[in-house]
Amino acid sequence: MVSTSIQQRFAAQVSSTPDAVAVSAPLGGTTLTYRQLDERANRLAHRLIGLGVRPGDPVAVLMERSPEVVVALLAVVKAGAAYLPLHSAYPLARMQQITDRAGAPVLLTDAALRSRGLPQAGPVVEPATDPAVAAAPATDPGIACDPDAVAYVIHTSGSTGAPKGVEVTHRGVLAFTADSSWSEAHRRILSLAPYAFGVSTYEIWVPLLRGGRVVLAPPGEPDVATVRRLLADESITALHVTAGLFRVFAQEAPDIFAPVQEVLTGGDVIAPTAVRRVLDTCPDTVVRAMYGATELTAFAAHATMTAACPPDGPVPVGRPMDGMEFRLLGPGLVPVPDGETGELYVAGDRLARGYHHDTALTEDRFVTDPAGTRMYRTGDLMRRTADGQLEFAGRVGDQVKIRGYLVEPGEVEHVLARQDGVADVAVVVRDDGAGDDKRLVAYVVPGGRSDGTGPDGLRAAVAALLPDYMVPAAFVVLDALPLTPNGKLDRAALPAPERPAPAPVPETDELTPGRRLLCDLFARALGLDAVGPHDSFFELGGESLQAIRLAGRIGAELGVEVSAADILSHPTVAELETLLRDLSPAPL
Repeated sequence: MVSTSIQQRFAAQVSSTPDAVAVSAPLGGTTLTYRQLDERANRLAHRLIGLGVRPGDPVAVLMERSPEVVVALLAVVKAGAAYLPLHSAYPLARMQQITDRAGAPVLLTDAALRSRGLPQAGPVVEPATDPAVAAAPATDPGIACDPDAVAYVIHTSGSTGAPKGVEVTHRGVLAFTADSSWSEAHRRILSLAPYAFGVSTYEIWVPLLRGGRVVLAPPGEPDVATVRRLLADESITALHVTAGLFRVFAQEAPDIFAPVQEVLTGGDVIAPTAVRRVLDTCPDTVVRAMYGATELTAFAAHATMTAACPPDGPVPVGRPMDGMEFRLLGPGLVPVPDGETGELYVAGDRLARGYHHDTALTEDRFVTDPAGTRMYRTGDLMRRTADGQLEFAGRVGDQVKIRGYLVEPGEVEHVLARQDGVADVAVVVRDDGAGDDKRLVAYVVPGGRSDGTGPDGLRAAVAALLPDYMVPAAFVVLDALPLTPNGKLDRAALPAPERPAPAPVPETDELTPGRRLLCDLFARALGLDAVGPHDSFFELGGESLQAIRLAGRIGAELGVEVSAADILSHPTVAELETLLRDLSPAPL
């Protein structure tokens, strides 16, 4: 029988392999078989139904990465509802925007995130400790779903100042997980991505709906030491990392991927030098470039690279996956000739239903061709090469990729424009060669009250409302924004942000050998000439990928295992030195 919903397909898998391991969290010591996962999800589904959750209702999920998250997502679809994941790194105000638009849904959480504060919503359930969940029946609730019913709603950056919710269907998830590219290499997948992002569809549903295993990394940002240990000790066969994280691993520890059969990467332009470095070091590992969007149920195209066939130029977007039709179109939806640039439109059974409570945006992005075929307008410019592969050629409009996340600079501008003392603002993406990553830069014209319009005040205001990857890395104060003769923003005339001034040379007695080495490691990771012992990692422009890089270098040079979270919570050399001495006095 052909499955028409996620829960129906999962039930068939439980029947087939009830005692196989479905989910494991090796560093937390938890393992669930398919039968155990099914029974726990059934109990929670009955609890949700008892709270009044009906088919099609959204249910918010705010938890740390753990087996409880997988139970929660499965339980929501078993109740016939749609899960609404909230990223734990989101500011509370952004979570509130999302839950408000969803109409105060039931919220599933855990003790760790409950202690940090929750958005206002409907009933709050902590499944791990709720006695009503434990007392609920372990039998399947038997809720059927239409294949075009919404399975989940994932929010991405929106140009109007509010995040937009993408409604992904059961049909889309089932088609995605049935793709022929998911061979035996994808039976044991390491889950690193936040479950509030589209990659989680690959990490969770591909193994669970195909009889494989989800191996969960611990909460927080991944680091070289933890990923290395998990890949080696847990017999991981495949994983996905963002293009930025792939580049960090390729630079700092290219051998990390040797135990796996495939490593998937994407979300931004993939550095061919990073691919070649990994393939040179791990000749038996396949690197697969992935292209997609939340609106396409995660990935829609791929390009395979091996040691025998490494990239000899830019990494291509590749070819469509099963059931996906790619069209390069020009004005009036007219196809462009091979070799010429056109906007990519995608048709197929993985297209999202649209945007949650936003008919106008849905009609703008999901269009119909003259023959009646529904297509998603990606906003990506591409060209088809002589061998039939697609190459990325740019973006239509202002959307950009920052650290693998699609960002609308307009949303950041909306937040900044609302701050007192800001008369005008422009947010652009820059890559001035100071590092490997593109970054957002905000150009601000003060006006009226000036309190809080300095970089620190504005950075704090944005960080209180937007995810960390949407906080500009630099703020530049101008008397006026430069304009072209036509009155439009002259982006070419915007000055590059000044690099942080070199740190003053500390007193000799303050610069111990340990501090001197840490200062050097900080400076190298941040691409600076020098860093002082009391300079803040954040104020010097540091962010999570650089923290991962720095943690890896500390481990390699000092033999002390630290995480990116350790660096982010001890952002100066002096603070980190204290932590390192507590962990292992010998290296310093």
